[in-house]
Amino acid sequence: MYKSSIYIARLQQRLGINWSDPGLFYQALTHSSCAHENRSMGLPHNQRLEFLGDAVLELVISDYLYRKFPHSAEGELTKLRAAVVCEPSLAKAAKELGLGYCLRMGRGEERSGGRERPSILADAFEAVLGAIYLDKGLEAARKVILQELEPVIKDVLEGRLEKDYKTELQEMLQQYSSEPVNYVILKEEGPDHDKTFTAGVIYQGKEVGRGTGHSKKEAEQKAAKKALAHMSLKLRRPAGSRRRRQVHKK
Repeated sequence: MYKSSIYIARLQQRLGINWSDPGLFYQALTHSSCAHENRSMGLPHNQRLEFLGDAVLELVISDYLYRKFPHSAEGELTKLRAAVVCEPSLAKAAKELGLGYCLRMGRGEERSGGRERPSILADAFEAVLGAIYLDKGLEAARKVILQELEPVIKDVLEGRLEKDYKTELQEMLQQYSSEPVNYVILKEEGPDHDKTFTAGVIYQGKEVGRGTGHSKKEAEQKAAKKALAHMSLKLRRPAGSRRRRQVHKK
């Protein structure tokens, strides 16, 4: 059994938030699997707060980078932001907070290792930010974001960042064409509290990579990783060698 009350008390202390509406805080800690297994209780889960927290996080980090690097181009700022707010970075911050031990989740999700799953931890971190924003406003959320992501931001600025395959793929393809790279969710499987997503990378009207994950972000990153490997080989292959093979076939 997880001593969740102890971990929640520690989390409260670290966040330093005097909640006007504690219900928001507990909603942020409620995974959809818990709400699903306890439908009669009508527990609100954290997906809506995650949606809001994601937007707050992006705004705060964008503002921080814009002010810190007044001479950096948009593309460089975008790359830095993507590294800070990517799923592995947020999951790392969530682990530092002990969020996994605080979550209310269904027994099935817990048995399958949900408390350690990066996608669940990252989503919970964003949900907590959404709850703080609603309860205390943007400045309170900004303080927590910059406080908890400080090690991640430092690693990113010093070049010790997690692989962001989506940005890497975009940069590689832009050398050859200005045509955009698009991501589509091809398939969703499983119940709401335990979905698996399959994403595809579309470039020049063709699918060039496909990946599967427990979140859309994870699936897109895996799809981008496969697309990188595929497109690297394709683009590095000399055009002349293709023509020679075609002539030889004739």
